[in-house]
Amino acid sequence: MPVDRSHWLTIFALGLLFVSYNIAHAGVNHLDVEDNEFAEFEDFEMEEPDNGFDADSKSPLDDSGLASDPGKGLEDEVDDDEITVETEDSEFEHVDEDEYEGFDKETSKTPLKPGEGPKITFAQLPAHLRSNWESYYLELVILAGLVLYFINFFVGRSKNQKIADTWFETFKALMEDNFSLVGDDGKLENPQSGLIKESENVYFLWCSGRTACEAVLFELRLLKRQDLVSVIINLFRPQSDQVHVKVFMNEVDMDTFVLCLANKKTAGRLAREMADLSVYCPEKKSVVERFGLPANFILMSEIGDAATSLFDARVCTIINKIPDVVESVHFSDQYSGPKQTEEAAPSKMPEVKKMLIFVFNLPLKSGKSISDVIEYTRPALLLVFYCMERVKRYRLSKESKTKADKNRQRVEEAFLKSTHVARAEAAAARREEKRRAEKEKILQEDDPEKQRKWEEKEQKRLAKKRMPKMKAIKV
Repeated sequence: MPVDRSHWLTIFALGLLFVSYNIAHAGVNHLDVEDNEFAEFEDFEMEEPDNGFDADSKSPLDDSGLASDPGKGLEDEVDDDEITVETEDSEFEHVDEDEYEGFDKETSKTPLKPGEGPKITFAQLPAHLRSNWESYYLELVILAGLVLYFINFFVGRSKNQKIADTWFETFKALMEDNFSLVGDDGKLENPQSGLIKESENVYFLWCSGRTACEAVLFELRLLKRQDLVSVIINLFRPQSDQVHVKVFMNEVDMDTFVLCLANKKTAGRLAREMADLSVYCPEKKSVVERFGLPANFILMSEIGDAATSLFDARVCTIINKIPDVVESVHFSDQYSGPKQTEEAAPSKMPEVKKMLIFVFNLPLKSGKSISDVIEYTRPALLLVFYCMERVKRYRLSKESKTKADKNRQRVEEAFLKSTHVARAEAAAARREEKRRAEKEKILQEDDPEKQRKWEEKEQKRLAKKRMPKMKAIKV
């Protein structure tokens, strides 16, 4: 009967296993023999010496059959003078007593009693982790903090993402009705049209394709819910999620004026930080009697007529409807961003843009759902589109236009005057550097005549510079 291939494999495996076992067993026996130094003597039987003793008797017998002293013959043969006793040196004589602490040389020489081994001293080891938890409190606290931080990171990031997605889905139809391009970031080919994520708490949306403006940037600046430290700080200094809207107006669609409407806290910060407001709108005015707005709002305006015309009844009605949402409304044809420090003062006038800037709050701490809160802020976006059309149609009167032009001319002259000293110092430094390079060039030449002429020329220049300035009067 033919044998299956699997049977052959089984037989071959069994044979291979048997051979391997025999080889391993033989190798172990060989190692045992090699490790035993006295293995070569085990094959031989110990031969008993023939000292005249009878194996069955307890005393030796001589030729006469009389008992004799067994050690007598040995004592006669061994001479006392030939006995040599070799004493081994102590195994600890090479040890330096100063090198090892606690080493007692006299103790090491003490002989051990029969059946007593050397004493072993065990080191004092710390207790096991389970029986000594108080030694690891710091590590446990750090580990718990890391776990809590990562849990808060994922939870906060998911919530910010949910807020941004809900905001975009709520106002997507409104954006598409007012702009031809929604989600345009300026690239020719935009693979990710729509809301763009800049960080875990900042999202922005570019829109374009509308009259009166070049583009509009919607920026969602949410709380740093993914950062545990920021969450703890927010408990002591509460802040709100915000939506910043920046409208880049066309050059011909906005007149020359600067104004800002904001709550008291934000108005003070903007007046200190923004360059255009600090220069053109130094005064703060109340809006309760004039516009009928809440008392916590402050108006800063360069031209009074511009504020009266732009903040009409419809704008005031929207602001009164959502006073907790509107943070600030900033219109400026001289917008250049925050003020620059004195150390980084520019040598020329900063570049300005005509912009409308709106800042709205998202009152998510009111206890409502995210979708309800975002729907509650819909009038704020309608306010943006209405103000864009109002600014496009509005024009200053002749007197107001003249006043605005004088203000801008005055600011430019003050800037040139403030930078005149710096520009003069820079020009003097350039002239001094030029003369130093010329002097080094003359000194490197071997012609003494040229060096003498250059010295005379330099002396004349210095003498002329030291002379007092006098005006010539013609008679």
